[in-house]
Amino acid sequence: MIVALLNQKGGVGKTTLALHLAGELAGQGTRVLLIDADPQGSALDWAEQRAREGLTRRFGVVGLARESLHHEAAAMAKDADHVVIDGPPRVTGIARSALLAADLVLIPVQPSPLDGWASAEMLRLLDEARVFRPDLRARFVLNRCAARTVIARDTAAALADQSPPMLPSRIGQRVAFADAASTGRLVDEADGAEAAGREIAAFGVAVKEAGR
Repeated sequence: MIVALLNQKGGVGKTTLALHLAGELAGQGTRVLLIDADPQGSALDWAEQRAREGLTRRFGVVGLARESLHHEAAAMAKDADHVVIDGPPRVTGIARSALLAADLVLIPVQPSPLDGWASAEMLRLLDEARVFRPDLRARFVLNRCAARTVIARDTAAALADQSPPMLPSRIGQRVAFADAASTGRLVDEADGAEAAGREIAAFGVAVKEAGR
């Protein structure tokens, strides 16, 4: 399965979700490759920090911010059980290529009406890709949710009426994610991050269900 995390709006947590999804899938004993298709290279930076910390590699990370991504990702997928693509923060040829490569597209959004509006262009690109990939699946992912806030409930309610549907699991706004990332870790390797770890585990299950 090739999963692409895409949204043209920056700051929605694509890289954090991509890294943790890759880690969760790899923790199940599968071969996982993460493709950093963001020219900023944040996932590559995380992998380099992990190596400096002397931590065991849990999955491969390669940089591939090119418009030929859909051709190269397909070849790479032959040597992996799952490929996770961390997409660019803007609508580019790379984003279009990632859509053509993917089996499942995840669109992270934060609890804000503005995030919902900003996804409109992403949905247009998704429709374009389905001309060539009619079986392409997609889900919204509600990320960085503060607990029990009205805006989180309102955003979830708004997304519930959207197509594509929303993934049933949500990810909270937790310091543990930033703290873990700064040392090349994932939250299941960090002390005191059990709640975040449970959210990621549920996220991984929901993604696998959506990809079937």
